[in-house]
Amino acid sequence: MQYAQLLSLEEVEQVHDASLELLESFGILVHNENALGIFKRHGCQVDPETHIVKISRRIVENFRQAFPPTFTFRGRDPQFDKTIPDDGPVFVTASSAPDIVDPLSGELRRATSVDIANIAFLINELPGYDIFSISTLADDAPDGQFSLARFYPALKNCLKPVRGNTPDIKDLVRVLELGAIIAGGPEAYQERPLITHHCCAAVSPLTLDIHSTEAILYLTKRGLPCYATVAPNAGMTAPMSLMGTLVLGNTEFLAVAVLMQMVKPQSSNIYAVLSTVADMRNGNYAPGAMETGILQMAHSQMAEFYNVPAGGYIGLTGAHGNDAQSGYESGMSMTAAMLGRTHMLNSGGLMSNLMAFDFAKAVIDSEMALMIKRIGRGLEFSQEGMALDVIAEAGHGGSYLQLAHTIENMRTAAIIPTIATRELRGIWEKNGRYDANARALDQASRILMRDNPAVLSPQVEARIRERFKDLVPGDAKWVGY
Repeated sequence: MQYAQLLSLEEVEQVHDASLELLESFGILVHNENALGIFKRHGCQVDPETHIVKISRRIVENFRQAFPPTFTFRGRDPQFDKTIPDDGPVFVTASSAPDIVDPLSGELRRATSVDIANIAFLINELPGYDIFSISTLADDAPDGQFSLARFYPALKNCLKPVRGNTPDIKDLVRVLELGAIIAGGPEAYQERPLITHHCCAAVSPLTLDIHSTEAILYLTKRGLPCYATVAPNAGMTAPMSLMGTLVLGNTEFLAVAVLMQMVKPQSSNIYAVLSTVADMRNGNYAPGAMETGILQMAHSQMAEFYNVPAGGYIGLTGAHGNDAQSGYESGMSMTAAMLGRTHMLNSGGLMSNLMAFDFAKAVIDSEMALMIKRIGRGLEFSQEGMALDVIAEAGHGGSYLQLAHTIENMRTAAIIPTIATRELRGIWEKNGRYDANARALDQASRILMRDNPAVLSPQVEARIRERFKDLVPGDAKWVGY
């Protein structure tokens, strides 16, 4: 398949050169003391008063040679493991929304650990998704268990890879302990780490924070899967131009990626972004804007230049319901990212500019994910695929309906949607005039009333509850929800 390119090779090299110039001459503000020490030990110029770190071109070029070309997500069940770019594009739920659209009342409310359990079960069963990034927060988390109340129901109800983040090292250590119990012990977990950690260490413009940077250092040193997302917002935390935002985000990616290589050479990483353009009429965040898709395409070109997997939060929407805006914002930017060779798309389930999860949207996004993957397959050119013998068999004016070739290929040649309607209008009206939102919510309900194949064994449950007292139940519960 031929992918779209917005920049020529010369232009890509100029973006890279501009990023090197910024890192060497202007530098990056680093709040984390451990990171400051690491940069200094590797020859960077560190100002002890301002905490500005200047990284020379030579240092960046040296360490970027160690960037591995792949990144692997592992699940509780190895059959769901995914390595990008080879297994791409992979689809991931968008994450960390504080609110949820209640599936029964349709009203917005705070999300809970029960919601996380239900979402994890749903994502486990929806074919469009490859990875569950914990979609919401848990408002019912007991004191001291902010992260455990998210990761426990997620891991308990999903066999696919689980991705998430933690606010500090204390929470991170407890989540890793939980993962080790589920994996069968610390050694087993180190062999197959079933949690992927995602951190926003870079805070635009050109700043590394304290806690997320510490998490990156902690995980990288131990060889555990993690990556950082950069999120410049044009007009607010980045220049009000797409190229300026691209350069700034690229500079931040290089700063974090080089730091990871300083900690542990050959550490796998993803060039992950959420580069956006603010709506300058009011300063509102606009991740569903078309410019997010354009920037994703450009960042993906830079990832290809660095020979690392490309990913990002893409397919998002500012819409507050499953309406036309939700569909065109999600669909257009997903398609742009696919055509720009993005290997990982964080999109599923969130609306209202990342603030709310909706079960129906998660189902709709799964169907869109299958369609995007179909674009990735392309035309699959072959002599056999031209089907000259089949054309001859049907003859002039004949029918292909009854041919064996049609039966053999009808489930693979085209996506068979379960949400999009293709029935005649009269039949659609007779069947109740259900729209996409209603059909999607019905599908979610039917899935969540099945037996859950991902439940943990009683023995593992007992070990978890012995270690973590007062932990949320973590069970998926749809009936009477």
